[in-house]
Amino acid sequence: RAELSKIMRTRAKEIEVKLLLFAIQRTTNFEGLLAKRFSGCTLADGTVKKPEVPPPSTNPFLEDETGAESDEIVMEKSDTDKPKKPKVPDNPFHGIVSKCFEPHLYVYIESQDKNLGELIDRFVADFKAQGPPKPNVDEGGAVLPSCADLFVYYKKCMVQCSQLSTGEPMIALTTIFQKYLREYAWKILSGNLPKTTSSSGGLTITSLLKEKEGSEVAKFTLEELCLICSILSTAEYCLATTQQLEEKLKEKVDTSLMERINLTGEMDTFSIVISNSIQLLVQDLDAACDPALTAMSKMQWQNVEHVGDQSPYVTSVILHIKQNVPIIRDNLASTRKYFTQFCIKFANSFIPKFINHLFKCKPISMVGAEQLLLDTHSLKMVLLDLPSIGSQVVRKAPASYTKIVVKGMTRAEMILKVVMAPHEPPVVFVDNYIKLLADCSTDTFQKILDMKGLKRSEQSSMLDLFRLRLPAPPPGGDGAGSLSLSAPTPEQESSRIRKLEKLIKKRL
Repeated sequence: RAELSKIMRTRAKEIEVKLLLFAIQRTTNFEGLLAKRFSGCTLADGTVKKPEVPPPSTNPFLEDETGAESDEIVMEKSDTDKPKKPKVPDNPFHGIVSKCFEPHLYVYIESQDKNLGELIDRFVADFKAQGPPKPNVDEGGAVLPSCADLFVYYKKCMVQCSQLSTGEPMIALTTIFQKYLREYAWKILSGNLPKTTSSSGGLTITSLLKEKEGSEVAKFTLEELCLICSILSTAEYCLATTQQLEEKLKEKVDTSLMERINLTGEMDTFSIVISNSIQLLVQDLDAACDPALTAMSKMQWQNVEHVGDQSPYVTSVILHIKQNVPIIRDNLASTRKYFTQFCIKFANSFIPKFINHLFKCKPISMVGAEQLLLDTHSLKMVLLDLPSIGSQVVRKAPASYTKIVVKGMTRAEMILKVVMAPHEPPVVFVDNYIKLLADCSTDTFQKILDMKGLKRSEQSSMLDLFRLRLPAPPPGGDGAGSLSLSAPTPEQESSRIRKLEKLIKKRL
């Protein structure tokens, strides 16, 4: 050991990775030979550090670890080793010579840094050459094969390094792992997410929406939707496997160094890729429905003379949903929780937008409001069925999703029911509004009056009455919280009526 250390100190610049690994292999073989011939009972206490044996685990990184060993390092195995169990070294000479190589293991770490950099570059080149994975809706979204290749290489490196050292070199290797996990996330995953632009002319979805009504929105193609789902599924696989990698590295490294292994930042990076992928899917479907909502708000609702089947704009929205959702669901079959997230985010985006367009429908006749109510109910039913739309297997929608749809679309229905109610007598109309909508915003109330087509003079007195009829904020509160909808006391009622009479006389 002393002679090897001296040689390596004087010839450090000549050490390259193949030579280093060859020397370590010969040395560890020699230590194994000593263990076979001698008991080691005369060795001084503390000279040899017995390696720690990792506890049994279901971590996938434990599977077939011997198969992950490098070709350059073949550790001696006794015939009594049982298969599928971690090898327990029983060698009092283990490391007695080979520990002299540890200060020079940076050569090995630098080599792995270079190899992983080349591997990532090859992944990038292969993706460009082969293009995105082909749509395969029968088997769900395909995880990109490159991520499995990356983790197989990681496993080989980790096992090899742990045979060389369980000290600082393992920490250095972990830093390299972190670097290339981030590179994989940004270069292979985020870097290949489709952009929300038209293939011809480079127009963004936002600019297209500003064009005249009826213009086609730049939607993602089937291949692009499948690619987004594939990247999402790959990011989820990477997220789960990175967590397992962290656990395995902690098992391999010296106990005193465990706290320095932390891959949380890399897991967060994969979570961001997942979130961005879901957002792209939501924006695409949302934007596809926009022209239909614009058409709804531009219809002459005061001229509708009879209630018919659902309006064309509803048919258009349903068509886009039926086109996109089954593709997304089938391609996220292996990761149902993220499909549920997609449904929830779409509902949270579409429903408020639908209500905003509803407020733009003005003025509305009684028959027009009835038609809109029918349309709203049709959309509500479609949204409730959205998670399983077009599927032969009908599953009950997740309760978290159903709650959002019911709450949002019921509000839309209540808005239309208030619009349909006669505005005479005003007190009854205002109380009916407060009861049905439980919305104490004068802005919302103003929008309802606009939808009814009331004149400004009528709106002014109605708004005064609305402010008078609002329930008082709870004692000690600032009035900004939720307002009670309990009936006013007789004294409050008399006071409000007197104020109202004075206001009406003043205006008359």
